[in-house]
Amino acid sequence: MVNITKYLGRDETGNFNIRPGDWLTLPFALRQKSRLRATLDHGEEAGLFLARGTVLRDGDLLEAENGLVVMVRAADEDLSTAVTTDATLLAKACYHLGNRHVAVQILKNRVSYLSDHVLDNMVRGLGLEVTHESGPFEPESGAYHAHFSEQGDGD
Repeated sequence: MVNITKYLGRDETGNFNIRPGDWLTLPFALRQKSRLRATLDHGEEAGLFLARGTVLRDGDLLEAENGLVVMVRAADEDLSTAVTTDATLLAKACYHLGNRHVAVQILKNRVSYLSDHVLDNMVRGLGLEVTHESGPFEPESGAYHAHFSEQGDGD
């Protein structure tokens, strides 16, 4: 088993040569855990031992104690998506989902969340059509998370 202990962030420079299979594909629920036993895409067992509060995003790089560099990939998940060009309607949907502490992925003219028939009915009740799709889920990190990342330690 390989022990992954270091978060490297994103490879903006192209300096890392990630081999096919040296990926760790996880759903969002597991990308929020700092301690985790998982399996790399090529089948090797891995243990994650990262700083508390680390949230992994698609494309992040991690380093194992043996020097192996692994790329995080967001697994496909069952998503509910509402699309509209009506900004007020989209804002209402985001507000009501957020009011229920639902993680949401917001893109231009659309909001997605992990599929849930109760939430689907609520969003439909607001006047939006809900469709289901499979894809990676990258929800908003939250207002304070971005601030803490920029400051380094959250103080």
